[in-house]
Amino acid sequence: MYRYYGYGLDWTYILVIIALLFSVVVQARMKSTFAKYQKIHSSCGLTGAEAARRILESEGLYNVQIRPIAGSLTDNYNPADNTVNLSESVYGSTSLAAIGVAAHECGHAIQHARDYAPLSVRSALVPAANIGSRGSWVIFIIGLMMSRPAVIKIGILMFCAVLAFQLVTLPVEFNASRRALAKLGQTGLMAEEEIGGTRRVLRAAAMTYVAAVCSSMMHLARMIILSGGRRRD
Repeated sequence: MYRYYGYGLDWTYILVIIALLFSVVVQARMKSTFAKYQKIHSSCGLTGAEAARRILESEGLYNVQIRPIAGSLTDNYNPADNTVNLSESVYGSTSLAAIGVAAHECGHAIQHARDYAPLSVRSALVPAANIGSRGSWVIFIIGLMMSRPAVIKIGILMFCAVLAFQLVTLPVEFNASRRALAKLGQTGLMAEEEIGGTRRVLRAAAMTYVAAVCSSMMHLARMIILSGGRRRD
C-alpha cells in the first residue's frame, strides 16, 4: 500500500519538491551570472552577432545564417535550417555574456558541421523525447488507475526516452562550451581575463541542463516507487 504523511499527502511529492527547489536555485544562479557579465563590455567591441560571424567564418562555415529572435536567453542553433538564432539580449550586445552565449551556439554549428556523434544521437532522440514529455505521465496515471502493469511500464519507458535525451544533451552542451571558449581565444575575440568571466556564464548555463537531468531522475524514481506501491496493493 502507499504510505502517506499528514492528510493524504503522497510522500513521493518530496522528490518533486527537491527537484523543483534545485531547478529554481540553478535558474536563479544562471540569470544572476548572465546579468553580471551582461554589464561588462568586451574589449573587442563586437556584438554577439558579429562575434558569431567571425567564429563561423574561422571554421569555414559561411553557409550558416545568424538571425535575431525574440525573448531573453532563447538562443539556439537549429540544424534543420542551419541557423544560429540569437536572442535580443545577445544579438546586438557587446557584453562578455552575449559574446559567450553567441560563441556557444556557434559551437553547436561546428559540432553539426563536424558530425559530432552525441549531437547526432540527440537529434535522433528528439521524436521519442517529444512524445514522452507530452504523454508519459498521462499513460502512467491511466495505468495506475486501471491497475494495468503493462500500461504503467509503457508510461515509464516513455519517460525514460525523455531522460535519455537529457543525458545525451549534457556532453553536447559541455562540448559546445569548450569549443566556444577555445574559439574566443584562437580568434582573438577575448583576452584571457575576459574568457574567465565568459566561462562562468557558460558553466552556469550548463548547470541548467544538469538540473534538468536531476529533476527527471527524481520524477523517474517517483514513477518507480508509485508503480511498486500499486503492485503491492
